[in-house]
Amino acid sequence: MADRTHRELTDEDVVRIADTYHAWRGENQAGAYEDVPGFCRSAPLDEVREHGHVLTPGRYVGAEAQEDDGEPFEKKMRRLVETLREQQAEAARLDAAIAANLRGIGYDG
Repeated sequence: MADRTHRELTDEDVVRIADTYHAWRGENQAGAYEDVPGFCRSAPLDEVREHGHVLTPGRYVGAEAQEDDGEPFEKKMRRLVETLREQQAEAARLDAAIAANLRGIGYDG
């Protein structure tokens, strides 16, 4: 990603997109088209019509399947929340240290 909203396509990305397009069109030697969650989906016109002809890709394509890391959801959430709380406490400590340093050099406004 170039930033949060822009992705710079590599040559491989462009080839994958073009190959998928040609397969979707049913062109000779392009191979068989296949929906790929998070990348492409051939949505029927009735479904597009149901969504008011809004063509936002995520509405149809969905999300790429994520690998199961084997950690149960509840355990993972407890661990992540604990990590977040630790990071918030560290951020508060650093904020206080910065404020003290600023006061020490005369910038307490």
